[in-house]
Amino acid sequence: MSGSDRSPRLSPQEAARLLRQRLEMGGGELYLDGMTREEALEQVSRAKGEGTQQRSAQAQTGPSTRVTGKSSAALPVVLPDDYAELREVALACTRCGLASGRTQVVFSDGPPTARLMLVGEAPGANEDASGVPFVGMSGQFLDLLLATVELSRKDSVYIANVLKCRPPGNRDPQPEEIEACSPFLLRQIDLVKPRAILAVGSFSARLLTGRDGVALGKLRGAVHTYHGVPLVVTYHPAALLRNRRWIRSFWDDLQLLRSVIDGDHA
Repeated sequence: MSGSDRSPRLSPQEAARLLRQRLEMGGGELYLDGMTREEALEQVSRAKGEGTQQRSAQAQTGPSTRVTGKSSAALPVVLPDDYAELREVALACTRCGLASGRTQVVFSDGPPTARLMLVGEAPGANEDASGVPFVGMSGQFLDLLLATVELSRKDSVYIANVLKCRPPGNRDPQPEEIEACSPFLLRQIDLVKPRAILAVGSFSARLLTGRDGVALGKLRGAVHTYHGVPLVVTYHPAALLRNRRWIRSFWDDLQLLRSVIDGDHA
């Protein structure tokens, strides 16, 4: 896909079809410049077509998520069971030092009745400014990759991060920040009750698999579980933009995820 203004604009169906074909064939480089996030999301939404399956949420309840670590007056000992209340508590959180430097809390995107829950690591500058996870170039790329397996944050993917506030300079999350913030994510999983979880990046993968210190490459390629929910691990979209060789592996992980969602994986 070319971002040149002189190139003809692809239809949504053609965009998703081209990306799928490139991935299946090993692919070349993909260029997303010249496309706004709104345009990318519109292409994703349309490319799914009229035959997309309706959302179905499992009636599976995980254990209650209790807050650990240092206490804070702004955070109750037991997080709310109501989704709207949980969001309000998160938006006012001052549990760790990241609160003082944020523009706003980045809680989630997508419907809380989604079949798939995608878990990232932490907001970046674009996310901190917009309040929406996975925007900018990596977000556009993620949306198009999800479209190749007929998934979209508009109707079938709920997105959240391990951290709700941006670390300074987009540095890696620190252990105490993960300890302070991850209870919100775990409660989100309990309330959304997704059919499957996709963890992108090392920090979300290690948190949800419970395998601290294990390399991401050794965690991907298999179906794990988090409180009974199938869990697939893969690379972060931002990493794919830096290392194109991983795009094929990400594509393979999406195929595994799709088989889990469709019930084809034993």
